[in-house]
Amino acid sequence: MTTAQHKIGSGFDLRSTADDVLDGIDLTGKLAIVTGGYSGLGLETTRALTKAGARVVVPARRRPVAEEAVAGLDGVEVDELDLGDLDSVRAFAERFLASDRTIDILIDNAGIMACPETRVGPGWEAQFATNHLGHFALVNRLWPALAPGGARVVSVSSAGHHYSDIRWDDPHWRQGYDKWQAYGQAKTANVLFAVQLDALGKDSGVRAFSLHPGGILTPLQRHLPKEEMVERGWIDENGTPLNPAGFKTPEQGAATQVWAATSPQLSGMGGVYCEDCDISEPAPADGERVGVRDYAVDPVSAARLWNLSAELTGVNAFA
Repeated sequence: MTTAQHKIGSGFDLRSTADDVLDGIDLTGKLAIVTGGYSGLGLETTRALTKAGARVVVPARRRPVAEEAVAGLDGVEVDELDLGDLDSVRAFAERFLASDRTIDILIDNAGIMACPETRVGPGWEAQFATNHLGHFALVNRLWPALAPGGARVVSVSSAGHHYSDIRWDDPHWRQGYDKWQAYGQAKTANVLFAVQLDALGKDSGVRAFSLHPGGILTPLQRHLPKEEMVERGWIDENGTPLNPAGFKTPEQGAATQVWAATSPQLSGMGGVYCEDCDISEPAPADGERVGVRDYAVDPVSAARLWNLSAELTGVNAFA
């Protein structure tokens, strides 16, 4: 099939930082929401956006921790949001909509990775529920504030999407839970979500993108035992990151989501998966975990997942 998944020659690369991609871009008067914008890549994203003039709302599950983390940044407000709790998502959205503000940028950054088998809500697998369904409900509930300004919505996925397609017969892992494959399914869902949101929203001027930020050691690894990270070659026995692992700094890791959210190079585009501050190429046939898998950008699967997500959450702005 034909695909828009081809590099555009952005001029940036894997070592570019969030400040690099924002050089010359004035976000004064713009409002952004960054879920999890108080830790790891989220905090660096918040810092870079505010430095460029944006006002940033940071919805946080741990509000006191978030308030402390962003205390030195101007133009940031913190609110409460637990993506694993749809009542919390609804309450946050209602509070925001009551402020009568429009959203220019929404970055679905928060997430969990490779956690032990955990159930939330009505027994949903936690990674699928938190990383995908919570953000699905959030974006749909915030639609009245997204459409007027022609917002960009950025869904933070990862190369982890290579681990698994959507398990259509068992998306909540009732049988045979595998933490990495469950993470992979959730990250594939993040990509498919952007594909379908872009298809539904582009006539209203809302464009959506997904991305792999790169490998970065952040609190996202909190569920991984040290022994596993040593075995994977990420750190040594002393906990020191190993250069061959190719980790980015947080400033470099935040760059692609900031680029997707703000770059004029993406004007008129959407629904694509990005990495290293450019649009990604399709994944090679040899199985190497680079580029984007066909199943993650398949429009039929994207529409199917959207319908499943709407059924599960009871929310669909386009019904």
